[in-house]
Amino acid sequence: MIAFEPPAPVAVPPSDPEIRQRLRLQSIGWALAAGISAGLLSLPCGLEAAVRSGGCGLFYGLLAFHLQRVDPDDGHLQAGLVGAVCGLRSLGMPLPLDNWQVDGLTSLLLELLQAWLPLIGSALLLHGTLRFLPASRP
Repeated sequence: MIAFEPPAPVAVPPSDPEIRQRLRLQSIGWALAAGISAGLLSLPCGLEAAVRSGGCGLFYGLLAFHLQRVDPDDGHLQAGLVGAVCGLRSLGMPLPLDNWQVDGLTSLLLELLQAWLPLIGSALLLHGTLRFLPASRP
């Protein structure tokens, strides 16, 4: 009869409260930087658009920080994250379903640009900061 050996215990890294606090502050900093930059980029489109973009930017900043901690070299996942958050931002947009003529398509394109450009700009700002300020890395 073959006896199975129990798996070796996994070494748990020590949880240093100082390191965890620093990571929390960096995570909040990334979220605030992404939210504020998305809100400012969207401010010329109106206050409502700036608030919506700022909220999505906060969400993107939190997710981007933790994605950077898990797998910093996965560019496809990072691009997918930008697309997913931009898609969330686009969910609340009114679609001109009654007018699929040139005017309706133009307004749809304009609303998509207003929704996506601030978040893409925010993502570029975060990644540029990460590249030029290595201390901001998780």
